[in-house]
Amino acid sequence: MPTTAHPHTLPRPWRDRGGRFSGLKLATFLLALAPGLYLAAAYALDALGAKPITALLHGTGEWCIRFLLLSLAVTPLRRIANWPKLINLRRMLGLTALSYAVIHLALYVVDQNFILTKVVSEIALRFYLTIGFVALLGLVALGVTSTDTMIRRLGPAWNRLHRIVYAISALGLFHYFLQSKIDVSDPVFWTGLFLLLMGWRLMQRVGVTTRPFALVGLAVAAALATALLEAAWYGLKSGVPASVVLGANLDFSYVVRPAWWVLAAGLLLPLVNLVRGSPATGRSRPAAPSRMAPAE
Repeated sequence: MPTTAHPHTLPRPWRDRGGRFSGLKLATFLLALAPGLYLAAAYALDALGAKPITALLHGTGEWCIRFLLLSLAVTPLRRIANWPKLINLRRMLGLTALSYAVIHLALYVVDQNFILTKVVSEIALRFYLTIGFVALLGLVALGVTSTDTMIRRLGPAWNRLHRIVYAISALGLFHYFLQSKIDVSDPVFWTGLFLLLMGWRLMQRVGVTTRPFALVGLAVAAALATALLEAAWYGLKSGVPASVVLGANLDFSYVVRPAWWVLAAGLLLPLVNLVRGSPATGRSRPAAPSRMAPAE
């Protein structure tokens, strides 16, 4: 009697869509687990400072944003690096972002001593909590409809629904800004990367081919937008003149401002394209939907 195929005995996160073992998916699965395990270990070892629940809240929220942006980076990197297998990571990355968002909310309930009436009133009355909760509801909707069955059932409507991931990302980043209060360097950086990713999508929509020269221009534009965003935020929130904040980008004696890190990340794209990109660097045929986010 023939034996059952070995790939079917492997845990699902380790397999590709054909049921075969995938080292890339395994590495991504371990990456998804690593921040949570680190935070749990730090909590167990009492290494999170005087307010461990607050530290866990911030940590899970930040990792939600990071994994959400990683899911948005899959399509650009797949095209730029000519690496089709990256498409298999999008659903896992999106669901990881959802998982950290749910844990983030659960920790907020813990922080409020499980008083659900207080949790509800705080979410309703505090604007930054309201937009964070709306973003979470959006992620839940995408997670529920991320299965192959729902993709088949929704048909073309699936892509339209999952395009709300762009608005969800923007809301999540705005929530990040508002809760950061004084120093917004981290949310500025991650928003700069979001602008970089959305800029690439805009280039594709207007027919600009993915070539190194165009990607250099994209990196510079995203960095300038990041610097302007930082200056505008500090100007509106604390009254610091925009010229002072913009001037800080040219002073490297204290800290490197987020715009430069966005520029560095953006300039990696043309390098990757030069090394791995195919001669046909224009728009490629979209792959079948396979994640908790839109096909593009």
